[in-house]
Amino acid sequence: MKFAVIQFPGSNCDLDAFHAIKDVMGQEVEYVSHKADSLEGFDAVLVPGGFSFGDYLRCGAIASHSNVMQAVKAFANEGKLVIGICNGFQILTEAGLLPGALIRNTSLKFVSKKQPLEVVNAGSAFTNVYEEGQIITVPIAHGEGNYVVSEDELKLLEENNQILFRYAGENPNGSIANIAGISNKEGNVMAMMPHPERAVEEIINGTDGIGVFQSMINHYQTKAVQHG
Repeated sequence: MKFAVIQFPGSNCDLDAFHAIKDVMGQEVEYVSHKADSLEGFDAVLVPGGFSFGDYLRCGAIASHSNVMQAVKAFANEGKLVIGICNGFQILTEAGLLPGALIRNTSLKFVSKKQPLEVVNAGSAFTNVYEEGQIITVPIAHGEGNYVVSEDELKLLEENNQILFRYAGENPNGSIANIAGISNKEGNVMAMMPHPERAVEEIINGTDGIGVFQSMINHYQTKAVQHG
C-alpha cells in the first residue's frame, strides 16, 4: 500500500506521519508537494497537521485552494482513502470534502495533552481494528479544534454513522456533541483533530494510534482481494 503525505508551507506533522507509515507500519510512502496536480500511483492520502500557509486568513483556507487539493478531491471521488489530521481536518472541511468547520477552542487557548477518545463507529475503513465503545488515548495539540456543524448536518452525521471518534471525559475544545473525528457519507474520507501518528510507539504516547493506520491497511487489502 502506498501513501502520499501532502506537504504545505507550514506543515509540521508531515515527518511524524511519514515515520509512522514507513518505519512503524512498514508501508511505502512519499511526500507530495502542495504544487502537485496528480496523485497517480497512490492508494491513500494523508493531509497532515501543522500551520499550513501560516494559518493566515483561516486555518486551512489557503491550503484548500492549492493545486494538490484538486487532485485530492479527484482521488476521493474515486473512492480512495483520504485522512486529514488536525490542520488536515481544517483543510478538508475548507475544501468541502467534509461538512462543518473548525473554530477557536472555547477556552481561547492552545491545548496540548494526551486525550482519551471513544471509538463510536468501529466498522469504518479507519477504525476496523478497534471495538465500538473502546477508549483509546491519542495526543491533541490545537488552538482551533472546536468542531461546529448545523443541527441538520449533525443529525445526518449521526444517522449515517459518520462520527468515528468522540472526546471521552472532558471536552478539550468545545466541539459539538464531543466530536473528535468524522468521515464523509461514503466512508473513504476521514478527519480527526487528535494525532494518531504521534501515538505509534510505546516510548512516545503509547500505541493506540496504530489502529487508525492498520485499519486503513486492512481496508485496502480487503478491497484488493475482492477485486482480484
